[in-house]
Amino acid sequence: MNDAPDLLAPGLVDAVSVSGRHTFSKANAFEARLIEGIGVEGDAHAGTTVQHVFDARRDPTRPNRRQVHLIHAELLDELAVQGFDVKPGDLGENLTTRGVRLLDLPVGTRLRVGDEAVLELTGLRKPCVQIERFRTGLLKAVVDRDASGAVTHKAGVMSVVLAGGVVRPGDAVVVELPALPHAPLRTV
Repeated sequence: MNDAPDLLAPGLVDAVSVSGRHTFSKANAFEARLIEGIGVEGDAHAGTTVQHVFDARRDPTRPNRRQVHLIHAELLDELAVQGFDVKPGDLGENLTTRGVRLLDLPVGTRLRVGDEAVLELTGLRKPCVQIERFRTGLLKAVVDRDASGAVTHKAGVMSVVLAGGVVRPGDAVVVELPALPHAPLRTV
C-alpha cells in the first residue's frame, strides 16, 4: 500500500449500473438506492446472504460480502489503450468511480458516497472466465503480477452497505481508512 495522504484523495461516481438478473454486464442507471446490509435495490447480487451464483451453490447461507461491486474508471481507460471496448457496467460493477485508488485501499475502508451512503470494502473481485468470454484477452489484462511476482487482480473491489442512500453519477466519494494496522484486500 502506498502512502495514506494519496489514498485519502476524494473521487467521484462516474457511473451507476444495476441488473435484476444474473447477467455479466449491468445497465447504466440515473441513480441507484443502496440498502443497508442488503446492497443495490433491484440488483441480482443484493441480499444478506451470498447471491453470486457459483458461491450460492456451494453454501447459500454464507454472509454476502459482495453486495456492491466497484471498479475504478481508470481501469477502463487502461483497457481502452490496450484496444478493449469496455464501458461502465460492462464488467458487472454497480459503481464506477474516478479518482479513488480502490485497489490500494485496505480491508475495512469506508467510502462515503453521495449524501448518505456508506460502503465498507471487504475484498477484491476475483475475475473469472466470464470476463474472457465477454472480450477475448480481457482476463489476462485484468490479472497481473506485482514486482515480487505475486498475482494481482485489477477487476475492482467488493463492499457491503453500512448506511443506505441514493447514489448518482457525479456524487462525491470520500475515503475513510480503518484503524491501523491495515490489512490488504484479498479476493472474496
